Amino acid sequence: MSTENLSQNPEQPPRKPRVAVVFGGRSSEHGISVVTAGAVLSAIDRTKYDVLPIGITQDGRWALTADEPERMAIIDRKQPSVEQLAESSEGGVVLPVDPANREVVYSEPGSVPKALGEVDVVFPMLHGPYGEDGTLQGLLELSGVPYVGSGVLASAVGQDKDYMKRVFTSFGLKVGPYVVIRPREWQQDESAARKKIVDFAGEHGWPLFVKPARAGSSFGITKVDDLSGLDEAIEEAQRHDPKIIVEALLRGREIECGVLEFEDGPRASVPAEIPPVQSHAFYDFEAKYIDAADGIVPAPLTGEQTAEVRRLAVEAFEAASCEGLVRADFFLTEDGEFVINEINTMPGFTPISMYPRMWRETGIGYPELVDRLIQAALRRSTGLR
Repeated sequence: MSTENLSQNPEQPPRKPRVAVVFGGRSSEHGISVVTAGAVLSAIDRTKYDVLPIGITQDGRWALTADEPERMAIIDRKQPSVEQLAESSEGGVVLPVDPANREVVYSEPGSVPKALGEVDVVFPMLHGPYGEDGTLQGLLELSGVPYVGSGVLASAVGQDKDYMKRVFTSFGLKVGPYVVIRPREWQQDESAARKKIVDFAGEHGWPLFVKPARAGSSFGITKVDDLSGLDEAIEEAQRHDPKIIVEALLRGREIECGVLEFEDGPRASVPAEIPPVQSHAFYDFEAKYIDAADGIVPAPLTGEQTAEVRRLAVEAFEAASCEGLVRADFFLTEDGEFVINEINTMPGFTPISMYPRMWRETGIGYPELVDRLIQAALRRSTGLR
């Protein structure tokens, strides 16, 4: 969809495209989503776009929220929530599931529904299940509303570490050793499922990383040094997802690379390195968002290594049929090989997050990055991809 056809009638000047920034959600990454949306709301060019902030509460209600980015930050180590920003504790926002009608409606019990106007593009700043995993993308496809980021399939693949690795392997990208425990395996025979992990440790050694298969921001991840910590780690991962993935330790450097969709196709940013965090067992949630552990941008790599990781990041983007943006995370092993760990189809997106920092170093600042993503979504139609 072009911004040229947004005029209301030939006698009026073209209206500005309306961007609905949707954030919050039902996942454990609710607070980080709010923080991210605050940064995007601050950066959107209000002379170029109209903005409608819509928050999804932790119980799934779509709420009209205050457009006050300064309230959407981590303060005293406490994360913000949509509930704190909602204009009403009962009112709800409804997006019509009708491609011929993009008008958003707000209603409260006992009141006449209020039309909020049409939405031209949705900027979904949701992380984790019920937002980043293809569910919201499916709703927007049904509604016929363009949106920032990957479609249904790529979003689902990018959220599930098991199937993500299967896709990468099928396209010739190297992944590290892992084993998956599905919910039915655990329910039917815990002992056999646990033995599967123990046998994996016997083959690849300790420590292991026990993770929810479909979660982000390092929630639910435990580094397990020996058998004594395994059950507690499994329980913690299953609090976030009944399907868990167990990965072997890869010794090497953590390298990240951003991918951004341009009109002529995806391009990769300069890479970054995540150095070991001395006060944390690994690069966990506290290190990322609370203590704001700093990455090195650009990563101190050779020219050949930089070119290689940028090439692999674009390959991963294409392998999963991604659109818009992706952060690809790699290990550079001790023998000099890049092994892909995962992709994030909606990575951390505050100005201090690694994805915007990598693009800033590449020559695209935060406001321009936001604008490019909105423009890419406006150019793209919904439907099968």
